[in-house]
Amino acid sequence: MADRLAPAIRRRRLSMTSLIDVIFLLLLFFMLSSTFARQGELPLDLAMGGAAQTPQTPPLFVQLREDGLRLNGTEASVDVMNAALQDAEAGMVLVSMAPGITAQALAEVLHLVGRNSGWSVAVIGGAS
Repeated sequence: MADRLAPAIRRRRLSMTSLIDVIFLLLLFFMLSSTFARQGELPLDLAMGGAAQTPQTPPLFVQLREDGLRLNGTEASVDVMNAALQDAEAGMVLVSMAPGITAQALAEVLHLVGRNSGWSVAVIGGAS
């Protein structure tokens, strides 16, 4: 009998306003963060089969290693590589990546080569 006399517990409807506000703020945050993200384009040409042509100038050989950069077998810095690209006659740059090299390191080398006109890039298998 006491149960019948107890006041009935009424459940309130859940307000959707705060949930909609949170979703709107998250949407706004992700839209703004994607607007400020730096995006770039890396030009890569695919090697196509066909008759090989003899290059006019010998290619520059760049090795990306965990301990640094090597240009034509000798230790080099980014400034040395940039000077070599500017001084030599434009041709081919062969880039070899050692295991463990990040995509960012490859992107930096590709941008460096791209700033110097006339050079083309070929990424070859990793070097030990």
